[in-house]
Amino acid sequence: MPRSDLAIPARMSRVGIVAPRARLREALVELADAGIVELIGSVPPPQGEEVEALRRVERLSLRAGPARPRLAPESPDVVELERRGDRELLAGEVELARRADAAVRHGSFAGYVGWVPETELGALSARLAPVGAALVELPKPVWADPPTLLRSVRLARPFRPLVETYGATRYEDIDPTPFAAFAFVLMFGMMFGDVGQGLVLVLLGLFLRRTRSRLSSLQSAWPLVVACGASGAFFGLLYGEFFGPTGIVPTLWLDPLEEPLRLLVAAVAVGAVLIACSYAIGTVNRWRERGPAAALVAPSGFAGIAVFLGGALALAGFVRSVDWLAVAGVALVGAGVVLLGLGFFLEAGRGPAAVAQASVEVVDAVVRVVANAVSFARLAAFGLMHGALTAIVYDGSVALWGGAFTLAAIVLFVAGNAAAFVLEALVAGVQALRLEYYELFSRIFAGEGRRFSPWSIPLATTEEES
Repeated sequence: MPRSDLAIPARMSRVGIVAPRARLREALVELADAGIVELIGSVPPPQGEEVEALRRVERLSLRAGPARPRLAPESPDVVELERRGDRELLAGEVELARRADAAVRHGSFAGYVGWVPETELGALSARLAPVGAALVELPKPVWADPPTLLRSVRLARPFRPLVETYGATRYEDIDPTPFAAFAFVLMFGMMFGDVGQGLVLVLLGLFLRRTRSRLSSLQSAWPLVVACGASGAFFGLLYGEFFGPTGIVPTLWLDPLEEPLRLLVAAVAVGAVLIACSYAIGTVNRWRERGPAAALVAPSGFAGIAVFLGGALALAGFVRSVDWLAVAGVALVGAGVVLLGLGFFLEAGRGPAAVAQASVEVVDAVVRVVANAVSFARLAAFGLMHGALTAIVYDGSVALWGGAFTLAAIVLFVAGNAAAFVLEALVAGVQALRLEYYELFSRIFAGEGRRFSPWSIPLATTEEES
């Protein structure tokens, strides 16, 4: 697979699946076991003898919670399943019966329409052939919105929740996971800059990887925890922080408490770079979704980029007293505003009301560009807060050190750092997520897609059947 293809969702094919009615169950068992087909259409409510048998078994069962459906390769005896109290196979038969009832029937055949990843067409067709079923590719209607299946890239998988908790990527869009992971880790580290506490977070991530306790449900997130810890340790080296200003590590860049203005400027600059990257991704997405014309006038397309970059150039020109740079920046902002106005006007319709609406939306878009850039000042603010908390703990411990208060100093240092670690890890994580969702993803996404949801029921093993 070309590396460029890894950045876009898997290509989907709209297919028709046709099977003889006499062998419909066998075909459905193959589809359920394959787990690579999203069937289109509503499924009727459960009914029939399988449902009644399952209800009777569940009333007598001491196990809490719904049964996990499983399927037997051959059609089982429902009465025998009820006698054995086999909730899982009964639940599987209930789901199978619902899918069978949802089939489109014509004469001696039954059929379904669904979505399948293009790479799986050959394997699925070969799997269905022995049971007399056939797979036919269908044209994609203009109104049909294919589901999105992000490619299973090992390095990106642990960071996918950063994107999926915001929404499903649209089918036409590129996968923003690598950028989202980099931005989150960078912002977290800038707010959580401490070598000692960063290394503690790395150790916690490694522990999470190995744990088999109640935390095992979070095990897949261990690479994100380790990456955030490593980022915090890196910025701790830049800030000269090791469980506070202990002097154990040198200050390689700046002391946040000594140079807050410099840190503030750096935070806004980092935010500007991240916003520019989100604009670039958003422009590509708008082009892929609706073509170059839509990308030209979209607030998250070329028009937005022109306003943002023009503003940055104009600011740099005024600060550095470079007149030509300031003039070029203002001209670029003007071009962006014109494009924004054109796009909003085309969406609003015609007449004075459309002009008024477009004008208001242009002003709002420009104001949001400035507000979003300034919002990244919180990277410096929370970095300062982290430094201030650890400095207070360290100064208090130093003041207590010696004589009868030595033990109290140790307790204060350990407990204070533990409290700062928990509080700041939570705050930095929430703030980094907030900046991603509101300042970055608002430019990358222009609507939500639909996740690929294949129908899947595993087959029972020989031991489970008996």
